[in-house]
Amino acid sequence: MSRPGDQSGNAATQPNGGQADPSGYAAIRSVLRIRPFRRLWIVLGAASFGDWLGLLATALFAASQVQGSTAQGAAFGGVTAIRLLPALVLGPVAGVFADRFDRRWTMVICDLLRFVLFASIPLYALSGAAGGLVVGWALIATFLIESLTLLWIPAKEAAVPNLIPRARLEAANQLTLITTYGLTPVAAAIGLAVLDRGVRGAVGGDLPSWAEPAQLALWFNSFSRLATALVVAFGIKEISEAQRGEAERVEQSMFRQFSEGWKYIGQTPLVRGLVLGIFGAFAGGGIVVGTAKFFANSLGAGDAAFSLLFGAIFVGLALGIGLGPMVVKEMSRRRWFGMSIVLASAAVMTLAFAIHLSMAIVGAVLVGAGAGMAFLAGTTLLGGEVADEVRGRVFAVVQIGTRLVLILAIGLSSVLVGVGGSRKLEIADLGISVSSTRLLLLAAGAAGIFAGISAFGQMDDKKGVPVLADLWGSIRGRPLMPAEPFVSAGLFVVFEGGEGAGKSTQLTALSERLRGHGREVVVTREPGATGVGRRIRSLVLDTSGDDAPSPRAEALLYAADRAHHVATVVRPALVRGGVVISDRYVDSSLAYQGAGRTLPVDEVSWLSSWATGGLKPDLVVLLDVEPRTGLSRVASRNTGTDRLEAESVAFHERVRYAFLDLAAADPKRYLVLDASRPADEITGLVVRRVEEMLGKPGGIVHPRPAQGPDTSVQPELSDAELVTMEHKT
Repeated sequence: MSRPGDQSGNAATQPNGGQADPSGYAAIRSVLRIRPFRRLWIVLGAASFGDWLGLLATALFAASQVQGSTAQGAAFGGVTAIRLLPALVLGPVAGVFADRFDRRWTMVICDLLRFVLFASIPLYALSGAAGGLVVGWALIATFLIESLTLLWIPAKEAAVPNLIPRARLEAANQLTLITTYGLTPVAAAIGLAVLDRGVRGAVGGDLPSWAEPAQLALWFNSFSRLATALVVAFGIKEISEAQRGEAERVEQSMFRQFSEGWKYIGQTPLVRGLVLGIFGAFAGGGIVVGTAKFFANSLGAGDAAFSLLFGAIFVGLALGIGLGPMVVKEMSRRRWFGMSIVLASAAVMTLAFAIHLSMAIVGAVLVGAGAGMAFLAGTTLLGGEVADEVRGRVFAVVQIGTRLVLILAIGLSSVLVGVGGSRKLEIADLGISVSSTRLLLLAAGAAGIFAGISAFGQMDDKKGVPVLADLWGSIRGRPLMPAEPFVSAGLFVVFEGGEGAGKSTQLTALSERLRGHGREVVVTREPGATGVGRRIRSLVLDTSGDDAPSPRAEALLYAADRAHHVATVVRPALVRGGVVISDRYVDSSLAYQGAGRTLPVDEVSWLSSWATGGLKPDLVVLLDVEPRTGLSRVASRNTGTDRLEAESVAFHERVRYAFLDLAAADPKRYLVLDASRPADEITGLVVRRVEEMLGKPGGIVHPRPAQGPDTSVQPELSDAELVTMEHKT
């Protein structure tokens, strides 16, 4: 059954039918073309603006009902703190409601109740009740509102992945997070200030109670929730249509659903790593916020510096969410998640060594950017990889946990740095404050890096692919591919070298020696080992025609031959347990098309890795020959020259040094031999090395019975052809 969001038609593609850019404005436009999500995003934006406005207004309203600075401060702080209390009380069961009941009606009922509760605060004040009673009711109403919010958030988060194609989930989360945590908080603060100034300017003098900006803001917050309820109830019916298995879940007890949700999180490595990683990222941000004031003092700055550090974190958060996907592009989101946590934690550590406010601000921006990218990648992975039946419970844990972790990190770090004090140490005329603040930042950063690396190890879906190389390739639009999984019981040996190096002679000698010991041997070459390969070989090497392929076309033709060769010859033989001996492989493309044709080597490498599924030979025998010597050997055969043999000496010198560079970069996998040595001596060295590899305990190649049938395969190629012809890439 298709998702409701799939009816958009072009949601995952550009108008011309090509694949859309996975990030940036094109992706956001693509998401907004999906009608159910567009309606939800619009009302959520208005509701988020109302919520932030209501948060500020409720606290200011409560403070205005009492006299004295102490009482006002207590009222302001109490109303703010009470918003966090429901997470401790209802947090563990909030997700069960999202998974147990219809999510659309859960959202509608919660919003209708919030509409009533928000409106009740200014209505109670207008009734003439005493200020203390009004504050008391504001606290109760706030607690109830936040309790309903905890039920509403998991239902909404679990519903969104069912409204849009999975390929556009990241763009949807990106848009929602920027709106909720970037645009609407700023708009709410500005809106409240403008509302206050505008009302006072219009009325003049003392304001009547009903015209207080705080009360007007609460009314706006109330009606924004009514609007959300009506739109979700009558305009986004797809939320109910997309939810699956509701009847089965209702039959289960709530306790069983609760316990199953926690078991799912604990027993699923991906989800467990995501949840803990998100908590770790927010803990790092909380520690920076909690220590910011003391840290600013240690730099010799004041309250203005604290405000700058606080704001820098949220600037970084917005940058990470908004620009992160555009930078890493197609990089694995599992890898990006772990790397983002490491970035945020490393930035926390660097703050411990900051000696100037500018350094601290840069560090705070990086902390926010890392946390923002981790939160975006984490919520996207959760939405795309968690089953619909438990998604609400998982999102409840994330949403509630991040709140608690953030507040606990802020509170505990503030207490610890306050108790620890500070001592100033002068080093080379640099005023460096060695204090509990810096020590706490250092320890928190180190712990976060450890958590990020651990999460990365659990979630990495590209084992064996270098992380930094993969990141750089992704930024350039060419992420590295992981090796295609398959079980090899054989040995893959490749002979490489320049023209006239003697590869065919050594390949034949090795194959005969191994067959004599009863092993299955598959002798092959590139290009030309298959029917497809022979046609490609004629295109790239035949000099009879004038239409020679361009360097890039040549590289693509070799990659096409190699992809078919690996899929139909090499991998099947390795699975059977045979010894595959190939005349040329990937390194020849890197040397000939990369160095010889001067194409970008990293592009040729990426193309070959994709074509072969990341398959690497177990041993590369490089027969090194001086180009003039090798070409003279070719000329002495009187068999004519192909297109590569006819290239200049300078071309072949570039090829030779490229081979030597490849061998130097991976010496354990290469056997480099001087091709000018006697052939029998070279054969002895090659056979000894191969037999050592075959003779390892638990060897990967098993001899076939001597009396059994000959299962050796030489795909469309005879030994005679190999002896009489020097095969090229």
